[in-house]
Amino acid sequence: MTLMRIYYRKQKEERLSINQLELQPEMLQLFHELGIIEIREGYINAQQLQRLNKAIRLNACLGVNLSGTAIILDLLDKIEQLQTENALLRRRGEREWN
Repeated sequence: MTLMRIYYRKQKEERLSINQLELQPEMLQLFHELGIIEIREGYINAQQLQRLNKAIRLNACLGVNLSGTAIILDLLDKIEQLQTENALLRRRGEREWN
């Protein structure tokens, strides 16, 4: 599998046909079945492209199997969520002390 560069813009409603991606539809369907990406009616949400790119890199460059890739991506999402929550609580705490 060759790596590809995926460009995306953060627009909530933008969708991209899976046929526009340089990946086999079967591979994309497998990513979907494992919960790595969401495909709806043959389209992938533009926000999912970053996640897809990470999944491809984990699989192709690091040799992580697809089940492991799904777990890693879920953990990375959780870490990001916790970091955001932590930053919010710190800002709130700073305001209370000032």
